[in-house]
Amino acid sequence: MRINLSAERKEEIASALSGFYKEQFDEELSEYRASTIMEFMLQRIGPSQYNQAVTDVRKFLMEKVEELDTEFYEPENL
Repeated sequence: MRINLSAERKEEIASALSGFYKEQFDEELSEYRASTIMEFMLQRIGPSQYNQAVTDVRKFLMEKVEELDTEFYEPENL
């Protein structure tokens, strides 16, 4: 799955990456280099992070589904 970001989000991330680079290494990072690094990270790390998020959500939802019986069970008076 390809992770697609809006142009605005890409600009925000590239700007944050440039700021991080300046703060950590005291060097300027051009917009082109920041965008290239961001694209690389999205391709390399993005899919595993996306898959982990899906796994986490699946686990959370399964736990909630299992709680339905105990949370919302109403005894029947026969």
